[in-house]
Amino acid sequence: MRIDGTRSHDRTTEQVLSYYAAFNRGDWDAMLDLLDDGVAHDLNQGAREIGRDAFAAFLQRMARCYREQLRDIVVMVSPDGSRAAAEYVVHGEYIADDEGLPPAHGQRYVLPGGAFFELREGRIARVSNYYNLQDWIAQVGG
Repeated sequence: MRIDGTRSHDRTTEQVLSYYAAFNRGDWDAMLDLLDDGVAHDLNQGAREIGRDAFAAFLQRMARCYREQLRDIVVMVSPDGSRAAAEYVVHGEYIADDEGLPPAHGQRYVLPGGAFFELREGRIARVSNYYNLQDWIAQVGG
């Protein structure tokens, strides 16, 4: 382990854990405060969205359609703190129809997932999310 004197690695770990703690609380404002204005958000099996406003719209859709908690979160960070990866297990409930997906009627699911992060100047500049969509569809009865 190389210590650079700035503890960038630790700050990035703390930033990513704060991001997920805010998610688990449903505190969208706290999540958005951690993001760079031009954040790139790579949706699982979807297009890249750019900007904090697009991310806020994504969070509103999530709040409308899903009730989720992330557990067993493990964060791995590059020595310089510029990149991070997280692995977790999503425990969720599908509460309202999401466009292009099966109908919702309160189905519960447990699904492993992961994300990659890029940080610039202490803010999250990219979030790329991954999970097995076919596994999720099978669990909600699609």
